[in-house]
Amino acid sequence: MSGRRAGRRDGRPAGAVPTVLGLAWHAARGPLAGVLATALVVGQLPVLAAWATAAVLDTVAASGDPSRIVAPATLIAVAGVATALLPHLDELLRGDLARAVALHAQDRLYTAVDAFAGLSRFEDPAQLDRLRLAQSCGQEAPPQIVTGAIGLLRAGVTVAGFLVSLAVVSWWLVAVVVLSAVPALLVELRMARVWADTVLRVTPLERRELFYAQLLGSVQAAKEIRLFGTGRHLRSRMRADRAAINAAHRRSERRNAVLQALPASVSAAVAAAGLLWAVREAAHGRMTVGDVTLAVAATAAVQGGLGTAAAQLALVRRNLMVFEHFTQVIATPPDLPLPAPQDRPAPLALGIELRDVSFRYSEGHDWALRHVSLTLPAGSSLAVVGDNGAGKSTLVKLLCRFYDPTEGTVLWDGRDIRTFDPAELRARISAVFQDFMRYDLTAAENIALGDPAAADDRARLRDAAARAGVDDLLGSLPHGYDTMLGRSFPGADPDTDEGVELSGGQWQRVALARSLLSTDADLLILDEPTSGLDPEAEDEVNALLARQRRGRTSLLISHRLAAARTADRIVVLRDGRVVEQGHHDTLVAAEGRYADLFARQAAGYTTGAEA
Repeated sequence: MSGRRAGRRDGRPAGAVPTVLGLAWHAARGPLAGVLATALVVGQLPVLAAWATAAVLDTVAASGDPSRIVAPATLIAVAGVATALLPHLDELLRGDLARAVALHAQDRLYTAVDAFAGLSRFEDPAQLDRLRLAQSCGQEAPPQIVTGAIGLLRAGVTVAGFLVSLAVVSWWLVAVVVLSAVPALLVELRMARVWADTVLRVTPLERRELFYAQLLGSVQAAKEIRLFGTGRHLRSRMRADRAAINAAHRRSERRNAVLQALPASVSAAVAAAGLLWAVREAAHGRMTVGDVTLAVAATAAVQGGLGTAAAQLALVRRNLMVFEHFTQVIATPPDLPLPAPQDRPAPLALGIELRDVSFRYSEGHDWALRHVSLTLPAGSSLAVVGDNGAGKSTLVKLLCRFYDPTEGTVLWDGRDIRTFDPAELRARISAVFQDFMRYDLTAAENIALGDPAAADDRARLRDAAARAGVDDLLGSLPHGYDTMLGRSFPGADPDTDEGVELSGGQWQRVALARSLLSTDADLLILDEPTSGLDPEAEDEVNALLARQRRGRTSLLISHRLAAARTADRIVVLRDGRVVEQGHHDTLVAAEGRYADLFARQAAGYTTGAEA
């Protein structure tokens, strides 16, 4: 994914055509073939009806012999029946085609997103903007491009048939009608570019408008909005963004109306002139009544068909211009180097080592870690403490290989983790992150996401919950482990069950159970596992974690030094560097940074005299 601004176009929307055609071919070959066949037939029906009508009129005017009218009249009737029925079949096929293409496009996009091995795509604002645009256009643009292209084909078939018909009457009239349609085509293409520019210009405004709408309807924000009375302020900002969006669309529509006026006038003038010429020719006996009818019908049909073709071409072009974001996302190269072949890490036997590791998120950022060297022997526990911004979370990201070190190496039993398949490496790691997820799923599903293979193994789920101290709570819910957590979706009984909302500490225990579900994980990472807990719950969770970490390789990130003191070794980070490491008692005796932090925290739990 390019680091350019997401709203910028490279001017080559046609490059997305093979992608869209590939989506349609792989998603719905049957409906695609049916829609194409229907388009070809429907496109020729007006031509056949016009010729048949001309034949009937000429026959009636010449002799009135009923037997000579039967064949063309029958053709008119067949064309009429087909014209009445085929659009319904076409609508059904188009619906199947559009749904299949949208589904395939969605799956293709999120397959590409899921293939992002690291976090850089999600933490870069410009690239995240492009992803959001791809998400918004990925559902609508592909079906519209395919159906628009088929509509263009049908209009082309109709126009070609009537041009041949018109040529039989007058070659010069063909040239005049075609040339009169050129301005309309140019205008439609110009309008497509104006529309695409407008969409790209208002996308940030629409995204911000949605943000305000989500705030105003969010239970998380409801308390502050009502306490501070910020609802009116947020509504006014949302209204201002919507007004700017409407103004941009209004300018685009007025511009289009002005641009369309001249081509419409030219087309009307040509149609009128063609009619007058045909009537004059018929009055002088140089054309039959059927010829006049055919000339008038062909002129109107060619103009209408060319106008339709221009509109369909513009529709396809403007959707291709937006769909460019989708193609750029799915064509994005890997965000982490993936060696071939990739090795599978063996169960941890020796330990993990960071060897002179330095990291920064980009050349424009400061160093998050600088020359960090530390070891975590297998079966031991390590606690990392430090101020906010010291680099603790970055250290976790490197261990999970969400990023690669800018300098230095992370080793797993002496092997550079960059030689491993990231998915295989992460299968040997379990973690509870500070910003853990609260999934609006059942309690069982929330835990099972730690190892989807265990989704149907209720005994394993309950064992993990018990080790996290949350089994009794989940078992007491209205539907036990099948109770929906969160209020976003209804639970087992949609009419009465709105789901259950847990407290922050209860959610944290569910997340802990999720991390304890995997039995194959060699490394347990606990990133601020007791943040947000009351003292009693914190003490209980610390006791639980102490039991889970015993004899297991674990890394604890915490501001709470009471939890860190039970680790085999403690590392103190400051400004991205290791400034101290050792056992709790050793570090306190050294009277350095750790001792200072510990004393400050301890003072909060003692009386003034004790402090």
